[in-house]
Amino acid sequence: MEKLKTLGQNYFDIITFIIILTIKFCIYSIYILEGYFSFRANLLPILASVFVLCSITLLFKPNHRAKLLYGFNIVLTLIIVSDLVYYGYFRDILCIPVLKNGIMLGPVKSSIFNLFKPKFLLFLFDLVILPFLYFKKINHKENTLRFRLVSFIILFAISGSISGYQIYKLNKEQPRLLTTMFNRIYIAKTLGNFNFHLLDVYNFTSQQIQKSKALPAGREAAIQSFLNAKDNSPKTSNLKGTGVKKNLIIIQVEALQGFALNTKINGQEITPNLNRFAKKSAYFDNYFYQVASGNTSDAEFMTNNSLYPAAQGAVAYLYYSNEFNSLPKALEKNGYSTSTLHGYKEDFWNRSVMNKTEGFDSFYGEKSFNIDESIGLGLSDKSFLTQALDKLSKLQSPYYSLLITLTSHFPFDNVEKYGSFDVGSFEGTLLGNYMKSIHYTDKQLGDFLDKLSENGTLDNSILMLYGDHYALPKEEQNNLNQLLNLTDTSALAWMQLQKIPMLIHFPQDSNSGVNHLYGGEMDLYPTVANLFNLPTKDLLGKDLFNSTIGKVIFRNGSFTNGKTFYLSQSNSFYDIETKKPINETPELKNEKETSENILQYSDDILNHNLLKTFNKTSK
Repeated sequence: MEKLKTLGQNYFDIITFIIILTIKFCIYSIYILEGYFSFRANLLPILASVFVLCSITLLFKPNHRAKLLYGFNIVLTLIIVSDLVYYGYFRDILCIPVLKNGIMLGPVKSSIFNLFKPKFLLFLFDLVILPFLYFKKINHKENTLRFRLVSFIILFAISGSISGYQIYKLNKEQPRLLTTMFNRIYIAKTLGNFNFHLLDVYNFTSQQIQKSKALPAGREAAIQSFLNAKDNSPKTSNLKGTGVKKNLIIIQVEALQGFALNTKINGQEITPNLNRFAKKSAYFDNYFYQVASGNTSDAEFMTNNSLYPAAQGAVAYLYYSNEFNSLPKALEKNGYSTSTLHGYKEDFWNRSVMNKTEGFDSFYGEKSFNIDESIGLGLSDKSFLTQALDKLSKLQSPYYSLLITLTSHFPFDNVEKYGSFDVGSFEGTLLGNYMKSIHYTDKQLGDFLDKLSENGTLDNSILMLYGDHYALPKEEQNNLNQLLNLTDTSALAWMQLQKIPMLIHFPQDSNSGVNHLYGGEMDLYPTVANLFNLPTKDLLGKDLFNSTIGKVIFRNGSFTNGKTFYLSQSNSFYDIETKKPINETPELKNEKETSENILQYSDDILNHNLLKTFNKTSK
């Protein structure tokens, strides 16, 4: 007993470090894995990574060791809390490219503040107490350097081997996952938070080196063959050329989710104007956002390029110097003027640079508007759309204009400015505030669309309207289910709620009706290409009017074909109709591998600026 007491005294700092960090990592994992956490599956990689750190500190004398362990605790705790705050909105984990582009988060401090929960402070509690325990004068037994070195080698070898085996096993299960990092949640689940961030550092460094190197032999040719085969695949010609010589107006609505349409609260429609406009349009009710870390900018990028967002970070910051075969460039060749309108700062999401890269003639940002009314982040949708109407009236037809709204941005905290809208029992909740916010935006969109109709613009224009990304974190699922009279809280049910409206309005309200084809933001440009007789070369999406397969691939590796849903975070397949898990078949395995290949091809195109190469060879 005396020996145990002495051992406990001599290694008190290591014992407490192991216990505290294991608890912190477990709580973190339970939070981000949302029902998929298992002590049996997740505890081993957590312990292995904690013991790796402990082994390093064994090389030092007791007093230095305690300080190093305390330093490790501070750093890891800050990483955990930062991950949890980021996850609260983006449903993902922080990585170096996101931190590198951290300047983009400056103007949304309100969002970050609202995402920080007081309970996160519990992660910091031990950091206040430990200095009094670690650094008080205790006569530790000081081991020889040889003993410390042997202890380090043994513990590092054991814990490092466990972590190494976990990495090897995951790499064998999903070969491209560890290099592309397209499913960060699944990696953190399998390897633990610490190992995930080590892998992120390694991958980021490796990617910077790889960008300067040539692609593996045959990869470039394989990508070009894939694009050519896709471009030359047989198509029907529904609505082909319908938009030739007509204006193209695209409205990207901030945080507009599909559930808001045709839903009532206390007998009132949340979006009465969009509901009315949807009846006059081709309405796609199984349309998904496909954004990644770049959020709104990712939606803009997919709309204009039909390439997938970056695996890490935002395309607008990482690849703004690339060459793209963008929508504005294609329309400009057909005599169109092109412009973007957004009532926020020109340098946010690097728009002032990225818009030039994509070939827009004009960018009307914050400085182009009279900031006479602000709600939330900046210029109100009412003022923005009123002033945008005047700017559109001065454009020479035919033109392409992309309008991006702002007011309905998270955290929906200016409720007193939205006007009166009774949300009943949801008053004071995030969902309730969102409904008020999107109801306000709906009113402004309704007025804008009515004026476009009254002044005759819609008679000579095709207008598309969609939401850019999600509005609500998963914590709101119970409230959302209550609103929609749903009971299913499964991962599949939540994924099915991640739909956004997609409305395509034609002159004289022609071609209206509901289309149930599964689609996503990648499909907008190919659809425009069909309507306006534009080239479809190098586009990875599909034409919504001439496709029978509802394939939608998400940046994290999940996908659906309209009948089956694969959720990468749990590596599980589901039958959409029965909502039940199904086993992986050879066909589904092949579809999964094809999806991974397409994501890799898109990454290669970005990382190596391949469109510039392809454009040269096609001349």
